[in-house]
Amino acid sequence: MSILTRRHLLRRAALSAAATPVGAVLGTTALATTATGLGGCQPTDQADDTATASDPATRRSFPPDFGWGAATSAYQIEGAAKEDGRGESIWDTFSHTPGRIRNGDTGDVAADHYQRYAEDLDLMRDLGLRSYRFSISWPRIQPDGTGAANRRGLDFYRRLVDGLHERGIAPMATLFHWDLPQSLQDTGGWENRDVAQRFADYATIVFDALGDRVPVWLTINEPKTVVQNGYLSGHHAPGRQDPDAAYLVAHHLQLAHGLAVRALRATGGTSRIGPAFNLHPCYPGDDTAAAAAAARLYDGYENRLYLDSALTGNYPADVLADLGSDSRMVRGIRDDDLDIISSPIDLLAVQYYTPIYVTASGGTAHRWPTSEADWQQIYPDGMYDTLTRVTRDYGPIPLTVTENGLPTPDVLGADGTVADDGRVTYLRDHLRAAHRAIAEGVPLESFHVWSLLDNFEWAEGYEQRWGLIYVDYPTQRRVFKRSAHWYRQVIADNAV
Repeated sequence: MSILTRRHLLRRAALSAAATPVGAVLGTTALATTATGLGGCQPTDQADDTATASDPATRRSFPPDFGWGAATSAYQIEGAAKEDGRGESIWDTFSHTPGRIRNGDTGDVAADHYQRYAEDLDLMRDLGLRSYRFSISWPRIQPDGTGAANRRGLDFYRRLVDGLHERGIAPMATLFHWDLPQSLQDTGGWENRDVAQRFADYATIVFDALGDRVPVWLTINEPKTVVQNGYLSGHHAPGRQDPDAAYLVAHHLQLAHGLAVRALRATGGTSRIGPAFNLHPCYPGDDTAAAAAAARLYDGYENRLYLDSALTGNYPADVLADLGSDSRMVRGIRDDDLDIISSPIDLLAVQYYTPIYVTASGGTAHRWPTSEADWQQIYPDGMYDTLTRVTRDYGPIPLTVTENGLPTPDVLGADGTVADDGRVTYLRDHLRAAHRAIAEGVPLESFHVWSLLDNFEWAEGYEQRWGLIYVDYPTQRRVFKRSAHWYRQVIADNAV
């Protein structure tokens, strides 16, 4: 493994769950302009925070059938960690390990969505959502990760899906959002190739139970984050720091995705399916050829490793060469694996949070203000660059944005309101960037704010609030923040 890659792994592991790159692959012209003017991208105009979609001077209308949504994940909101037959996940283990999570927080209760799902469904209806992206807890379906289904777990998701349909909201279900059953981790977790097949078995159970009632399925959420945060930095479950294991895990996660796609096809259903990748533009940090080369390789690890294998059936040659022929990943690729990984998909879920600027030495630099999450640089044009890059490089595959948002220092006021003006500005500017991409031919179908509710934010516990809806954890009271009222108007106007 090269010195550059080792430095890349160490620096990249210091970032949190959402950073990535793209601009390095915009082509030689883009690289040249990036070197002198950051790719020609300038900060999105900062209009008055009070502007809404109703202001005719700034109004940008979206396609008539655009899917306005919000997103959550099971471990972050459900709670009920030991109820109705749910098994233990690696996040239960990790969060109960002293020193792993800020303030010693766990997801045992979280936002108590498992008990309060009907109330939350009503809030989604009141918000005007057209789509709701959620995840299914694998250990709630198969407590040990194998064998017969837990009927009570399946029944919860049946009730949730039925409730969405009753309220006119389209379900979008993610099969895996990081909560691997602990029993499977005990057999080696994602380092064990057999776990990819166990995932396909689990997916088949869920497909058979919910079928076409879920029109869109997502396979693996952010495999890159599992690799980088779970196996490089170790600050996510399972808490490993092993670069060689990390990229074998990447391969098995991609393999699990492909096997799940094939499992859905075998049911004969009409639902659509695809992966959920967090993608972020990666720009050279200066105008040197060394920075451009470093950004290109950085992009390989961040984006092309996942995009190329799923969409073209090949791993990037520069990444494989950098890993070396003796790496566990390279040695672990079998003859038919890439055919499975590149099984045809119906759409690609894109998650964007931050750009990355890569220095000539392979390190990273900050260029824009950050949110409360110090890894997150606020750069709306990165959304445009990401969406247009996927369409340009991989063709007109339908896209959905399944996560975009930021944490803000939200406080419930004495008057019962939460004034999260920073979130309004952030979402408005990123939606405008998405609109630019649509206007240029990007087939973007829907947009899901992260997140619907304040929730358990992984290693940060409950310290950061990402939701449109404020959760008062001691009482579990829900309150629409200013951003929720704003977003409801955006949805009503179908414009921003």
